[in-house]
Amino acid sequence: MAAPVRLGRKRPLPVCPNPLFVRWLTEWRDEATSRGRRTRFVFQKALRSLQRYPLPLRSGKEAKILQHFGDGLCRMLDERLQQHRASGGDHTPVSPSGEKSSAPEGPAAEAQDPSLPVSAQPRSRGSGGYWPARHSGARAVLLLLYQEHLNPSGCSFLTKEELLQRCAQKAPRVAPANVRPWPALRSLLNRNLVLRAHQPARYSLTLEGLELAQKLAESEGLSSLNAGTGPEEPAREEPEVPGAASAKLGASEGGVQQPPLELGPGEYRVLLCVDVSETTGAGHRPGLLRELQRLHVSHTVRKLHVGDFVWVAQETRPRDPARPSELVLDHIVERKRLDDLCSSIIDGRFHEQKFRLKRCGLGRRVYLVEEHGSVHNLSLPESTLLQAVTNTQVIDGFFVKRTADIKESAAYLALLTRGLQRLYQVQSVREVFARQLMQVRGVSGEKAAALVDRYSTPASLLAAYDACATPKEQEMLLSNIKCGRLQRNLGPALSRTLSQLYCSCGPLT
Repeated sequence: MAAPVRLGRKRPLPVCPNPLFVRWLTEWRDEATSRGRRTRFVFQKALRSLQRYPLPLRSGKEAKILQHFGDGLCRMLDERLQQHRASGGDHTPVSPSGEKSSAPEGPAAEAQDPSLPVSAQPRSRGSGGYWPARHSGARAVLLLLYQEHLNPSGCSFLTKEELLQRCAQKAPRVAPANVRPWPALRSLLNRNLVLRAHQPARYSLTLEGLELAQKLAESEGLSSLNAGTGPEEPAREEPEVPGAASAKLGASEGGVQQPPLELGPGEYRVLLCVDVSETTGAGHRPGLLRELQRLHVSHTVRKLHVGDFVWVAQETRPRDPARPSELVLDHIVERKRLDDLCSSIIDGRFHEQKFRLKRCGLGRRVYLVEEHGSVHNLSLPESTLLQAVTNTQVIDGFFVKRTADIKESAAYLALLTRGLQRLYQVQSVREVFARQLMQVRGVSGEKAAALVDRYSTPASLLAAYDACATPKEQEMLLSNIKCGRLQRNLGPALSRTLSQLYCSCGPLT
């Protein structure tokens, strides 16, 4: 009896992101096997590790983050890659012989994306010389994601429904019945120009996609980014971020230009902003807020588009108590548990989040890596995670802080918060004058407080000395000031010392 025929759509096989490296490793393994060398086991392990890695590698040096890739093997790949380029080989990856590819060749390629010419159809991942046709679905998707990336109040990503809706609004020619933007989006995913993450899916631009979208926007003019998306708004330049404070967090993007916000001494407080994703979800995330409250850290929970923790200078006496003005301080923290770090490396969020952090405008970026369970139960080997963390610190310039658990992470955030509060705390002249007086031997805190109660600034004390008729009167000016609970006199000795300090033009004797 014949087996029943199963009907349904075939799921395309995943495209190999590194076909050249796979082909060369396969050749070296087969050659070592034919000669009976034990290096065949080394090549086999490296090949298996490479086939599990979902991201493209640009050089053999980048492959060192993978398991079973040592310095010698990475050097062999770089030398073979240089020979391949010197011989005139195509820089775009070509599927190795004997392997199936999800991108069809020849006339069948027209079925993948009717909005693109046959010569522009992808053969594998990697953008290569790809340039989407004008009024095509792929071009519209790239420009829409680029527009969302440039929007300061945006999320740098769009959902499937938002993409389809904005594609329909962007231009009447880009209609689902004509060029089908959704197949075009799948084409961009295969070319590694668009990144898909989270559930439900969120779509954002990769580094290659951002470069291509920027070139497309320059070729069409900046006004093309606002075409068909509703009422046209005047183009706005992105505000530059000053060293200590940046633009207002959560400011409304209206057409009226707001004056620059300035907060003087005593007009603001330093507040820690926690991303809402750090307070919900599985695991011990709700425990973070409890630890911050236990440590008496002033914080608030809100949606952050970049990073997990930022600090703001919030106005203490606002005109509108419901919406106080804020300035973002020059510090940002991205927190990663080890299991989340593994998943972010696998699905591509690791590089995308670091790219957004480097472009956010804040200079002091901290990458907080938190231990979670045993490293042997993770989906990636410990050496790969260690290499990724090292690259984040050495290559990307982040400050990497490793903590043992959520309590240590909360303690580190509390330490940063108190440090920033001390850094941005502006002392008054009265406080500085009191600290200056306490540097004199014999002047305690009570005596300094009594002196600043009588003379609140150095200028007022110098004016009192100038009003004295004789030097003897200057020496005894402060001797009768009452100090402490017992209201004892300051005394002639300290009064003489202070008069010499503030009235002598030459060195003290």
